Amino acid sequence: MSSIFVFPGQGAQVVGMGADLYKNNAKAKAVFDEVDAALGEKLSDIIFNGPMEELTLTRNVQPAIMATSVAMYRASNLPLADYVAGHSLGEYTALCVAGAISLSDTAKLLRARGNAMQAAVPVGAGLVSVVLGLDADTVRDICENCGCDMANDNCPGQVVISGLKENVDAASEKLKNAGAKRVMPLALSAPVHCRVQEPAMKAMRDILEKTNITKPRAKWISNKTCTVIENPNDIRDALVYQMTHGVRWRESVLEMVNLGITDAIEIGPGNVLSGLITRTTDKIAVKKLEV
Repeated sequence: MSSIFVFPGQGAQVVGMGADLYKNNAKAKAVFDEVDAALGEKLSDIIFNGPMEELTLTRNVQPAIMATSVAMYRASNLPLADYVAGHSLGEYTALCVAGAISLSDTAKLLRARGNAMQAAVPVGAGLVSVVLGLDADTVRDICENCGCDMANDNCPGQVVISGLKENVDAASEKLKNAGAKRVMPLALSAPVHCRVQEPAMKAMRDILEKTNITKPRAKWISNKTCTVIENPNDIRDALVYQMTHGVRWRESVLEMVNLGITDAIEIGPGNVLSGLITRTTDKIAVKKLEV
């Protein structure tokens, strides 16, 4: 029997997340203060007070979700789990919690990641949509034919596609014709985990090469390989790779089962990952951290 902490990605944000912890818990306050200092601005003001339009900007929401998740973990006083994993930007949170990357460096990396992702594609030129009711292989094949990519394989019957708007629109029509129950655009300011993010991938490679990364104190399950990666250079490669390739969350959850993981705790705003794990397997008991 083993345990895992899982950390959410973009889309889990809500104005006011972590505000009560900031007021009432010294460890949580220290996290938000350190992130503010690392970024040279009061990101915490945007997290606690909004507006939502500013919080959801890619450059803000990524370090914001990470800061809130780390604050929740440190306030909980929980011992570190055997394993950690994260969805997209949640991979950075997982590595921070496991001690592989410092909190300050994680905040700077996610600010840089958000800026690079937004700069890679003009505003309005990209699109991200969720596809319900089709298997991942069918979605992947249609995306390849239309010049876009499968950005997330979340759970059976839920896949996200991403790319230039005209290509995603074309794929959406073919996916509906193939039997998708629904294809719905998501409110993201930049297309994620797709080929058009190659400029962002190159930018992150340069930044990550200069960042100190050590072996995690918990085993980190990578979105790239759906296996445990512990070598710092391999971690760097995986974080670079994720910029232009999809999040293999469904496969990662199945690997958790193979590794003998029986308990998962979702740490961060929202409960999206709890639902995805539950819809993928009944062999892992999932709960949401409440602090």
